[in-house]
Amino acid sequence: MNDPDTPNKVEEPFSEYLPAGQADGRYTYADYVTWQIDEMVELIRGKVFRQAAAPRVIHQRVAGNVIVELSNYLKGKKCEAFIVPFDVRLPLTSKRNEDIDTVVQPDIYVICDARKIDESGCLGALDLVVEVLSLGNNKKELQHKYEVYEESGVKEYWVIHPNECTLLVYTLINGRYDASKIFTHGDMVSSKIIEGFVLNLEDVFSDCL
Repeated sequence: MNDPDTPNKVEEPFSEYLPAGQADGRYTYADYVTWQIDEMVELIRGKVFRQAAAPRVIHQRVAGNVIVELSNYLKGKKCEAFIVPFDVRLPLTSKRNEDIDTVVQPDIYVICDARKIDESGCLGALDLVVEVLSLGNNKKELQHKYEVYEESGVKEYWVIHPNECTLLVYTLINGRYDASKIFTHGDMVSSKIIEGFVLNLEDVFSDCL
């Protein structure tokens, strides 16, 4: 059995089904929108990453519990919660398709500025991201995505480990992430970005092993 904390081959960059890309071997969103491939991929700093294999039941249950709580709380408010699949483009300087080299598919996220939403998904930093770890994607979430979320200005990043029944919150302070303690069963987790939102982890981890 694979160790859930050990990255496997599905999270390594791949290119066998893709065109040559830019001169330096990197890709942009302009390339991304032309690809005719069946599987869902993410573009992180110009490199392509396959999504991990289909999530396990525990992943889906935990993610479902979180999105229900967020959606119910945000009903009638200016912020809106979304779930994968939904392209999130994270520009650092220019918003031109040819200059954007990061396009991610977070499990759950909240957008409070409706101007960032268009027919292609979201263009710009998110207010809150919730990623639920799966077999094979831990390195991508904990290293690659952490870095691009931080540098693009995602205000709050929640990482849930469903097998361990834990949640870690990263809050953006002066351009750098500050980590919380590790939360688990019995804890109430408050968002510093979504005012008034409190998540009861007993409800989130009700199906956790």
